[in-house]
Amino acid sequence: MKGIYVLWLRDLKRYTRARSRFFGSLAMPFFFLAFFGLGFRRVTFPSIEIGYMEFLTPGIVSMVVIFSGTLSGVSVVWDRQFGFLREIMVSPVSRSAIVLGRTLGGATIATIQATILAAISHFLGFSMEPSMIPVALLAIFVFSIISTLTGIAISSVITDIHGFQLIVNFFVFPIFFLSGAIFPVSEFPGIVETIARLSPFTYGVDLVRFSMVNLSLFDPLVDVIVIFLYLFLMLSIASYLFSRTEVR
Repeated sequence: MKGIYVLWLRDLKRYTRARSRFFGSLAMPFFFLAFFGLGFRRVTFPSIEIGYMEFLTPGIVSMVVIFSGTLSGVSVVWDRQFGFLREIMVSPVSRSAIVLGRTLGGATIATIQATILAAISHFLGFSMEPSMIPVALLAIFVFSIISTLTGIAISSVITDIHGFQLIVNFFVFPIFFLSGAIFPVSEFPGIVETIARLSPFTYGVDLVRFSMVNLSLFDPLVDVIVIFLYLFLMLSIASYLFSRTEVR
């Protein structure tokens, strides 16, 4: 537990000391929210009963979670190149504990970023019931965990930082647009909707939206089951891949 705490605290300190990373991580989601939300504020979809800004804001909050969580795996690649990962690997901390520590650190950072964006969205006209804030924070944090685990699993098999960024971007953008964050999944063409329903990130976005505006495409219980099944699956895969990682 001490090893997990130290790795979590290290990631958190690195984030709070990097102001450029703090502002840079929120710039693109904010512009997405501002331009899409204000530009399409009069748009209505037959499958949703709320305004587009109320529909979009949880999706952009989820966007922060997806991008921040998966890209947190890049720190593992950096640590491998600069030797810090070697120091961790030779310590008496288990590989599973290392994965958990890095995952909780990345998930905490993603949750902080998503929370800040959700607070900023109130200035653009979004509103949420105060009683739903704890539920929304919990949903965001759980979603952040599976996003971070995905990034760590990818970083366990990639040693080049440029290759990691290319693969993650190739992976993240389709996942994001298929997740229903911007447009309702039910409005997609048949085959695209089927593909979207196969993605666990779609259920994560759906759970975050339900916790913020009480709107969901699926049963919230189904969202929770899918997310936790994917969480345990990715935790097993990431721990296995990390256990086979060789650091020179």
